[in-house]
Amino acid sequence: MSGIVLSAAVRQNLLSLQSTAELLSTTQNRLASGKKVNSALDNPTNFFTAQGLDNRASDINNLLDSIGNGVQVLQAANTGLTSLQKLVDTAKSIAAQVLQTTTGYTVKSSATSLAPAVVGTAADLTVGGTNSLNGKTFVFTPATGAATTITVSSTVAAGNVNSITAFNSALASAGLGLTASFASDGSITLTSVNDNASQTLTTGAAAVANNIAISGTDTATLVTPTGGAAGQPLADANSQVTRANLVSQYNNIIAQITTTSQDASFNGINLLFGDDLKLTFNETGKSTLNISGVTYDAAGLGLAPLTAGTNFLDNSSANAVIAKVSAASDQLRSEASALGSNLSIVQIRQDFAKNLINVLQTGSANLTLADTNEEAANSQALSTRQSIAVSALALSNQSQQSVLQLLH
Repeated sequence: MSGIVLSAAVRQNLLSLQSTAELLSTTQNRLASGKKVNSALDNPTNFFTAQGLDNRASDINNLLDSIGNGVQVLQAANTGLTSLQKLVDTAKSIAAQVLQTTTGYTVKSSATSLAPAVVGTAADLTVGGTNSLNGKTFVFTPATGAATTITVSSTVAAGNVNSITAFNSALASAGLGLTASFASDGSITLTSVNDNASQTLTTGAAAVANNIAISGTDTATLVTPTGGAAGQPLADANSQVTRANLVSQYNNIIAQITTTSQDASFNGINLLFGDDLKLTFNETGKSTLNISGVTYDAAGLGLAPLTAGTNFLDNSSANAVIAKVSAASDQLRSEASALGSNLSIVQIRQDFAKNLINVLQTGSANLTLADTNEEAANSQALSTRQSIAVSALALSNQSQQSVLQLLH
């Protein structure tokens, strides 16, 4: 095309038209894409800065999925804790029913001391230290724990008693589950209290489970109830059937505690059955939260099935179960508090991540997005300029057309 000769005016108008067309193309591209920076060629600094912001927003957005799963893991554990607390409360209620039933024994185990020749009184067992009870010792050996020695004496000293009231106070302090009473012949009768109605009594210094062995210088004689055995309580059959049923109900609850703990999982993670949870909050992996799981099946809570005929026989055994269930309830409440704290942290970080993504994306948009109003105005102006340039080019060609008319 080098053989074509254009006048200076035509060439100037052509260049102006080409420039306008290029600007119009750029403006139309911005309107179509909504961006003023579409590649590194448009603005290298803004393009790569925006790309870095978008990449970080994308990385954090990818972490939101795992954070959301973490929230659900915590929610599942919290749901499990709520159910476990209800089950534990139910178990405690069942144990409490034992305390509301009849004693369970029509006759409790008992033993009597030797009767002195000189009969004392309930307030003065030794008659001022003159009868045979004076200086006599009673040694009570429980199945577990140290033996307790009580001396009947008019001499005031630690471990010495000279009244039924003082004797009972010493028995209560030792937690032996026995009560002393004054017999008409001046002897002392020792009987298991209602709370320990299933307790047996033997003589000697060796005790077995749920038993008190009585020894000392005052030889105690075990009482044999009608239809029973010496030192043994006489069970109430109907009451024991009721208690056995309560044992069965309690064991059903214990089984549900274990299965509920095992079922409180989400996506294969169970914070109530020994699993741990690790959450990452930023793209570098330096901001994390480690949540240690617990094992809150029945064994983990210190609970175990009971045995009919062994447990819930009296108030003492029921109170022992209630103490364990109360301790399990305290464990659950403590874990619920810790879980709630961790859940709050995760939700706060989740909201923070969402807001940070918005900040990053807004920053990227500020660097690359076009002002559509401005670009629309530019497009209109450039279209008008293009029309004017075409007209100017036509005017520039009129002089050459005049020469053509002369040639005709």
